[in-house]
Amino acid sequence: MDWKIELVAIPVTDVDRAKDFYTKIGFNADFDESPTEGIRFVQLTPPGSACSICIGTGITEAAPGSVEGMQVVVASAEAVYEQLVAAGVEATPVKDMGWGLFTFFADPDGNKWAVQELPNRG
Repeated sequence: MDWKIELVAIPVTDVDRAKDFYTKIGFNADFDESPTEGIRFVQLTPPGSACSICIGTGITEAAPGSVEGMQVVVASAEAVYEQLVAAGVEATPVKDMGWGLFTFFADPDGNKWAVQELPNRG
C-alpha cells in the first residue's frame, strides 16, 4: 500500500498575508474556503509538486512560525534564489553544501524553508 504525503499544515498568524506571500513566490492557490464557522482552509501547491501546504484558521494548534525544515527540490537553486529576491523575499545566497546547492528563506511568520538543487549524479 502506498503512503503519500499530500498536505502539510503551515501555522500562520495572518492567513491573507501568508496567502499573498506564497502566491507571490509562485505557489498556486488551489482552494480557499470556510467550510464551517471558525475554520478557513487555504491550500497552496508549489509548481510541479504532488504535495501541497495548507494555511488557515482552525486547522492546526502549532505556533505560527514554528515550522523548520520544509524542503523543496528544484532544477536550479540559483533561479529560485533570483525569483525569491525579485519577489522581495530575503533568501540566502546559493551555497554548495556537498549534497546539493541550497538557498534558504522564511515566510512572514518565520516558518523556515530550504530549497535544494540535487547534485548531478551523472
